[in-house]
Amino acid sequence: MKRSTAGILAFALIAFFLYAFGVDFFDAIWSFPSQSAIPFMVIALVGTGIYISIYLGFPQIKRFWHGVKVTMGIYDNPDDEGDLNHFRALTTALSATVGIGNIAGVGIALYYGGPGALLWMWITAFFGTTLKFAESSLALKYREIDVNGETAGGPMYTIENGLGIKWRWLAVAFAAFTVICSMATGNAIQSFTVSDQIYSEVTQVVGTTHWLTFKHMIFEGFEVSIQQILNGLIMAFLVGMVIIGGIKRIGKVTGYLAPIMAGVYVLSTLLILLSNYDKLGYSFGLIFQMAINPPAMAGGIGGGVLLVMLHGIKRGLYSNEAGQGSAAIAHSTAKTNYPVREGAVAMLGPFIDTILICTLTGLTIISTGAWEHTEFFVRISVQDATLADSIIAAGVFDGKVLMNSSLLTSFAFKEGLSWMIGWGDKIITLSILLFALSTAISWSFYGDRSTEYLFGPKAIMPYRWVYVFFVFLGGIAGLEAVWKFGDAALGFMTLPNLFAIILLSRKLKTMTKDYFAEEHVPYK
Repeated sequence: MKRSTAGILAFALIAFFLYAFGVDFFDAIWSFPSQSAIPFMVIALVGTGIYISIYLGFPQIKRFWHGVKVTMGIYDNPDDEGDLNHFRALTTALSATVGIGNIAGVGIALYYGGPGALLWMWITAFFGTTLKFAESSLALKYREIDVNGETAGGPMYTIENGLGIKWRWLAVAFAAFTVICSMATGNAIQSFTVSDQIYSEVTQVVGTTHWLTFKHMIFEGFEVSIQQILNGLIMAFLVGMVIIGGIKRIGKVTGYLAPIMAGVYVLSTLLILLSNYDKLGYSFGLIFQMAINPPAMAGGIGGGVLLVMLHGIKRGLYSNEAGQGSAAIAHSTAKTNYPVREGAVAMLGPFIDTILICTLTGLTIISTGAWEHTEFFVRISVQDATLADSIIAAGVFDGKVLMNSSLLTSFAFKEGLSWMIGWGDKIITLSILLFALSTAISWSFYGDRSTEYLFGPKAIMPYRWVYVFFVFLGGIAGLEAVWKFGDAALGFMTLPNLFAIILLSRKLKTMTKDYFAEEHVPYK
């Protein structure tokens, strides 16, 4: 069966199941088999990471410094096949992963799972580095060069070219869900988050009855303001200006944008931690204590360690996307003739995203005392489950307003930088804008490559214009169902990718052994 025919069939089946069973049918992939057990998806991701780490001899430890040297460009040969140098391939992948998850995701993890969730995020990232190494090495090994002379790679090509044509149906499934995920998780959700944040900032100045911010009812359940329309148009214009130019323009923009946005955010957190240096020992002690031996908690899906572990692992996986196959599409564009060389670069992603940036966010929330505004703090402070539920429903505990997601991180920044400026929370607004913009730009390329795999080069430009429209759509509508469907699509992307990694692990081990058996001399 031709790819295009299989692609149409895949989208038709997805639409049928969506119509027949609704979004919850797909969203259940993250809670299967039950709400009270460790989800199969979590077991699959972490389990595969542990297996590959042991099987390859822990490359995240032994080959980490080699990845740093490759990223520095000392082995870059401009005559090698590919589109982007190693640094820009990494920044393109990082631009998609370093985003809302580092701000809102950490806040959510601490809100429900407490400080101990950070330890489980670290564990997830440690084994996730090997998954990034595996999926990116294989993606570059089995990539193709399209009719425009650009690279076309990712798990869909790894599956078809590595496992054989009989597995094309699995490759098509990955590509179809990647297109869906790009429109939702990588696009509309990012645009909505930025638009909602800007709308909130503007209403603090002019109120909600101003002609800019007043919401007009379009139809039942949908209201929109002029401000939101402007937000959507501006976001769509900025994203469109970049992605219409293709991967080389995307790589150039993310090569500048990713270091700037990460630099601003990291510098701000370091200033906060410097002013709270006396609380760092306490913060780290709290992380380990709450992860290994949390207080008895009333309520929760499993209580104790299970509750903390699940929230840490799930947020860690969402943040660095290790094993989900998306970043492998970006890394497959690298200008190199050595697949394992780019795999070593890809290992830096989870380290920068989770070990570094998520940790700085978590320590900021803990050291400033902002974590005391969470549901977790209420549950460990109030032993009566019924009373704890009523306090959480009211949203106030001991005079402190409970805050979740990016609001918790914003509060921590405002408190932590109050000694220097009175608007520390505005740094989060700026970070959300930059992170969401870069994520939307990078995810467009993931959907772009998947579209070409399914329907050929002629479908690329129509996809890009539809993608830009979804940026605008996300800016004016909440689209909660789209959010859930996007998260579900991310899960359905993951399974084919993990399957390919496991089946090709022997080939990967041989590639790794052969590569590091050679002497690698810097390019002159």
